[in-house]
Amino acid sequence: MNAAFFAIVGAQFFSSLADSALFILCVSLVATLSFPQWMTPMLKMGFVLSYIVLAPFAGAFADRFPKGRVMLLTNTVKMLGCSLILAKANPLLAYGIVGLGASAYSPAKYGILAEVLPPRRLVAANGWIEGTTVLAMILGTVLGGALSANPQTIAWLLHLTLPWRATPVGMAVAVIVMTYLLATLLNLPVMHAGARPADARRPLPSLLADFYRCNRTLWQDREGRISLGVTSLFWGSGMVLQVLLLTWAQNVLGLTLDRAAALQGVFALGVAVGAAVAGKAVPLVRSLSVMPLGAVMGGGLCAMVWVHSVAVALPLLLAIGILAGLFVVPMNAILQHRGHRLMPAGQSIAVQNFNENLAILLMTSTYALALQAQLRLDTVLVLLGLLIVLVTLVLRGMAAARID
Repeated sequence: MNAAFFAIVGAQFFSSLADSALFILCVSLVATLSFPQWMTPMLKMGFVLSYIVLAPFAGAFADRFPKGRVMLLTNTVKMLGCSLILAKANPLLAYGIVGLGASAYSPAKYGILAEVLPPRRLVAANGWIEGTTVLAMILGTVLGGALSANPQTIAWLLHLTLPWRATPVGMAVAVIVMTYLLATLLNLPVMHAGARPADARRPLPSLLADFYRCNRTLWQDREGRISLGVTSLFWGSGMVLQVLLLTWAQNVLGLTLDRAAALQGVFALGVAVGAAVAGKAVPLVRSLSVMPLGAVMGGGLCAMVWVHSVAVALPLLLAIGILAGLFVVPMNAILQHRGHRLMPAGQSIAVQNFNENLAILLMTSTYALALQAQLRLDTVLVLLGLLIVLVTLVLRGMAAARID
């Protein structure tokens, strides 16, 4: 691992930290503005919709320029989206614009790894990326909870001098924008990192046709199909769980929003630990061996229906998170390796983002419908856990057939 790689890791860490803090702030604003409960998952739906709609263009855009420069530009878009809250914009709109930046940031962030590192380093690199991303989610949810619901934090921040009239929301936005700015500064040393194909300029019909071809190619590849199915399942269920845990911790455990966000961070800490272990212990050639852990993870979610105290919830969520990290990091490395061999790196990550965020959109939409239908949280947890078990077993069967 070289200095450029660690600059990439640092830039994406602070960018993800700001994303997570902004999400919690938007959840708080949705509640303050008296939106119905089902509007909370709509925040995530609006965010991931950008990944789906822009997928045919995001990969080509990431491949047209050095990916370090793309990361810098798209992080600036995130700052602008966050700043819209100061203009009293709807939180759904502000977070949705941040999603526009994130949809192009991701192909550059992951695509650059396959271009600057050899295949044997990809699992370890993904362990770093996923581990620091999840650590950013932990700190971001805690930061967002503190900015949204902790009067002491706001009182301290209000002593700072700002070029606009200080309000609690304004201070919270200022902290998040400065975090994005720090990510931008860390990105400067790698502005010109990453390959730039000579034939990057293409008309719109060519972009759409090429994206369709790449998507079909990755699904027809046996290893690509298995790993893409796993990562889509992971991110779809993970985003539902991120929103669900906030409601579950407040309704079942009686926690406030900031403490519920901290409990959500325990799960993210487990993912970071699992990602770090996977990066050290699981070589690329043995990545498919971790698939049974997905079924165990789904069973752990089902077991949460019997949890009614923080003392039990903490170790269980930590264990589920560790299993999730061990499960997804090797699959992500396989997907990057196969994608980079079959198509340009940025296009490969765009195809991955399209499928994963389509899964997120479908699963968060289903969760919103479940809330509107007033299903019990325990029922939703069990259904989510059973879905993970079932899909994992089906994909494991495909992997076993491949091995045989």
